[in-house]
Amino acid sequence: MMTIDKFNFAGKKAIVRVDFNVPLNEEGKITDDTRIRGALPTLKKILADGGALIIMSHMGKPKGKVNAKYSLSQIVDAVSAALGVEVKFAPDCAKASEAAAALKPGEVLLLENLRFYPEEEGKPVGIEKEDPAYEDAKKAMKASQKEFAKTLASYADCYVMDAFGTAHRKHASTAVIADYFDADHKMLGYLMEKEVKAVDNVLKDIKRPFTAIMGGSKVSTK
Repeated sequence: MMTIDKFNFAGKKAIVRVDFNVPLNEEGKITDDTRIRGALPTLKKILADGGALIIMSHMGKPKGKVNAKYSLSQIVDAVSAALGVEVKFAPDCAKASEAAAALKPGEVLLLENLRFYPEEEGKPVGIEKEDPAYEDAKKAMKASQKEFAKTLASYADCYVMDAFGTAHRKHASTAVIADYFDADHKMLGYLMEKEVKAVDNVLKDIKRPFTAIMGGSKVSTK
């Protein structure tokens, strides 16, 4: 299995799924930048190697519609400051091929919110599960989800998954996209590696009786 430490990003474009779903105040300013700081080791490794960086994330729950309240344009300055590089912005994540192609080593492009497209989550929009046409709508959505993931994959030479907060969902950018890269060109970022190792360590050496409690911000589902 390829690891981020083994891979040399020199002259390569890397598309990285991060979790930049950061809390914003009424003025659109970040109130807690923990998630941005958490992704820095992965992002900086790619740049230090001499790679170009394409960053993708979701923010909030826009439910497949464009909503300025959830635009990642609001965090461009903060990401630029954290990386020490001026970050370019692609206002449409599915129409960023020219911007991605123009990226030079050491440059960074942040894509607009992935969830402005219903294909990211892969759920049919505007139709209830009880509707007889739901199954057909679901099949159609799964097909367009693959196309969406293929578009995202086409921007880069390699894929890095570093969004632990959304790793449990089979979304276009967290799972489907991986099908478009071979085993030597896809890998986990440092944040994901750390979390996977932590879970592995706990589960490998179990002294029974044993209870595992996974935490998270959504208390209702725990």
